[in-house]
Amino acid sequence: MKIPERGVAKDALMQQLKSMKSEDFDWRSGHVPSYTYFIDDETLDMQREAYGEYIAENGLGAPRAFKSLEKMTDDIKSMGLDLFNAPEGAGASFTSGGTESVFMAVKTARDLTRHLRGEPDGRFNIVACETAHPCLDKAAQLMGIEVRRTPHTPEFRANPQLMRAAVDDRTMMLFASAPNYPFGTFDPIARLGTLAQDLKLRLHVDGCWGGFLNPFAERLGYPIPEWDFRVPGVSSLSADIHKFGYAAKGASLVLYRDAADQEFERFTFSGWPRGTYSTPTFQGTKAGGAVASAWAVMQFLGMDGYLRAARQTMEATMQLIEGLNGIPGLRCLEPFGESNLMSFEATDPAIDIYAVADRLEERGWLRGRMRDPKAIQQGVNPAHLATVGAYLDAVREAIDHVRMQAEGPVAYDEHSY
Repeated sequence: MKIPERGVAKDALMQQLKSMKSEDFDWRSGHVPSYTYFIDDETLDMQREAYGEYIAENGLGAPRAFKSLEKMTDDIKSMGLDLFNAPEGAGASFTSGGTESVFMAVKTARDLTRHLRGEPDGRFNIVACETAHPCLDKAAQLMGIEVRRTPHTPEFRANPQLMRAAVDDRTMMLFASAPNYPFGTFDPIARLGTLAQDLKLRLHVDGCWGGFLNPFAERLGYPIPEWDFRVPGVSSLSADIHKFGYAAKGASLVLYRDAADQEFERFTFSGWPRGTYSTPTFQGTKAGGAVASAWAVMQFLGMDGYLRAARQTMEATMQLIEGLNGIPGLRCLEPFGESNLMSFEATDPAIDIYAVADRLEERGWLRGRMRDPKAIQQGVNPAHLATVGAYLDAVREAIDHVRMQAEGPVAYDEHSY
């Protein structure tokens, strides 16, 4: 495709967009397991209007050109620090998503460790469970850091003893998940916090998936362990506002127990004619709309709105688990109920779980696939509550279809009639 010689009319373009979008999976009706996080049209409208109001503004120009963006960013950080029980003197930065938040936590740890050890070019390692999100390795690869992944426990959690055994004199950080994305279970954050303190290491907690769900699920009585700054030894944590904070895409937080650490987060460069260039995080240009949307939605929902969304999310999760466990030949991986992530595997050898996933996708239900063990993985948001019954029916049909395909066509016997 080339840029057209003459501009195309707005109505024609919007018609094309809607036509292309009709080929996508229906996320409003809960047919997508992740990627989108939807409560209702009112919240979506708030996202859209706030983003549109600042669609042209650039966060790189705050506060000199856009004082309002600086004010909103400060408010977002303050709300996050309060929500995650940060102590006095803590700090935070607004980022574009979980990958950038983890990147900044790793960069801060590396540069701080180099400073404290007097090694300007020192190379270090991070110890994590094998369930840690791949964005950790992406960040480490870019910065010349080794990641040492240790096996998980039978409950799909980090094993502190194995992590301790992987630590050496070049280790700078432990990494934990709250929860991890493959299984939806929490690492033993309290034990890892104690280990980090004993070894004088940093501990980052990845709450990118659950950060804006955990506090509210905990209030509703779900078995959410302490995972945030209430745990001694937690140095930093990350949480995405554009997931279960329900802001428009491009909104996350990385938070530090000690704001002084942010001296090592910042990038500053003066070796060119223009003058000093400085950014607090990785991005230069930063979408003003993402800041405005996060600021507006966090207030629009309020604590009561987030509790309502968490209740719907966790109810949908538990209904799905109960329903799937009631289907012969299927089993949800345990433990479950700590988060809105769940996976189910086949207990019947005649059921190819990947073929079930293929059939579900043919019928409009996008599915995540687990490799080890072979399973279908599902993230849940409020949109799924209304479609639990329809989805369970689709799973039953998919299993029947897979069994029939495995058995092959039935041979015709003229003497049987």
